[in-house]
Amino acid sequence: MSHTQLHEEPTNLVYKLEDKPPFFSALLSAMTHLLAIFVPMITPALIVGGALQLPVEMTAYLVSMAMIASGVGTYIQVNRFGFIGSGLLSIQSVNFSFVTVMIGLGMGMKEDGFSENAMISALLGVSFVGAFLIMGAAWILPYLKRVITPTVSGVVVMMIGLSLIHVGIVDFGGGFASKADGTFGSWSNLGLATLVLVIILVFNCFKNPLLRMGGIAIGLVVGYIVALFMGKVDFSALHNLPIITVPVLFKYGFDFQWHAFFIAGTIYLLSVFEAVGDLTATALVSNQPIKGETFDKRLRGGVMADGLVSVIATALGSLPLTTFAQNNGVIQMTGVASRHIGKYIAVILIILGLFPMVGRFFTTIPSPVLGGAMVLMFGLITIAGIRIILTNGIRRREAIICATSVGLGLGVAFEPEIFNQLPLLFQNPICMGGITAVVLNLILPQDEQEQVVYIEDNLEI
Repeated sequence: MSHTQLHEEPTNLVYKLEDKPPFFSALLSAMTHLLAIFVPMITPALIVGGALQLPVEMTAYLVSMAMIASGVGTYIQVNRFGFIGSGLLSIQSVNFSFVTVMIGLGMGMKEDGFSENAMISALLGVSFVGAFLIMGAAWILPYLKRVITPTVSGVVVMMIGLSLIHVGIVDFGGGFASKADGTFGSWSNLGLATLVLVIILVFNCFKNPLLRMGGIAIGLVVGYIVALFMGKVDFSALHNLPIITVPVLFKYGFDFQWHAFFIAGTIYLLSVFEAVGDLTATALVSNQPIKGETFDKRLRGGVMADGLVSVIATALGSLPLTTFAQNNGVIQMTGVASRHIGKYIAVILIILGLFPMVGRFFTTIPSPVLGGAMVLMFGLITIAGIRIILTNGIRRREAIICATSVGLGLGVAFEPEIFNQLPLLFQNPICMGGITAVVLNLILPQDEQEQVVYIEDNLEI
């Protein structure tokens, strides 16, 4: 979820935006993109399902619908239907911003006596309605330029990463279920998670970019095999499965909770900042203009598609989606920016999502195996936020905004009861950090004479 620096030189492309690569070249490029995004795509559903202790079949359905919705969304983005879609190689995937929000709201609903079906119908219901806020925001982007700054976007991304680290470290120790059975933090759980983390770190040291990019997937595979020998994998979820998963609109019903909507809606609006930066980076590495009327149309279409895709995703039963930035690094690495690659990616994802065996299989991954990857993954999201802040340089003013926003955001994460007298959204760390950054960015005076500190190195994550 990082943004490419806007002062970089244009990328040398093998296949430009409108080029149509041969079938096998296109398929190879599509698989390379999938390697970069597949684990982050399915992880949110697994995290939410584990934290809320959802039935296996419900978590598997969330995973399957995440793949199908990501395929549909990617197809919309790359094809650009009218004014909807960026027309860039923009890959849609599940929005990490909503993970802690879904868990927090879901926990509250469970305490209020909601059943699993009622809880998921309410969570997806407010997400469905909130997605229309993104579509509306697409039309007022020109008026948000003073608000959508690298400082604000970076703080939002930082808070996403920082708030998710708690979830990652819980899985590192064995997951929420292990806290109930007394195995949390056992040597077997910690050893398994550490093994996965070490493998990912080792592969990240290789100079070959494909090996670095595949490190997370390789770490998960090795960890899964070791977990098999340790007896930590339960295959009972794979029994008596239908051949095809049939997507059902509002499978678990539709409910709407106003207090949950205020939080989800705020997260949606804050995620616009992230989407703008990601789309800008994709245009840049694709050798497309990042200023002017053409770019403004791409930006509006991309954000509009973000909203529409989340409407479709939540109606099908997936968590909300957003434009992923991981594929920007793949474009730079391979020199392939052809939007037609996105069509191959879309088809592959939809096919995978239609087979329930795929979704159910991922629910058998033990929590420590996921935790070993997630601790690093979420830490990298945090670092990506720092890079975004430094994109256009940093002054004392920006430092004050970041320090105050992160301080209050993390404070809420540690002690959420401190703001019980304020509206519920101020008890969410991402909302608190993001809103604080927006307000301070609007009211603190700018000192143009102060020297700006830039980050000069192009560090790829």
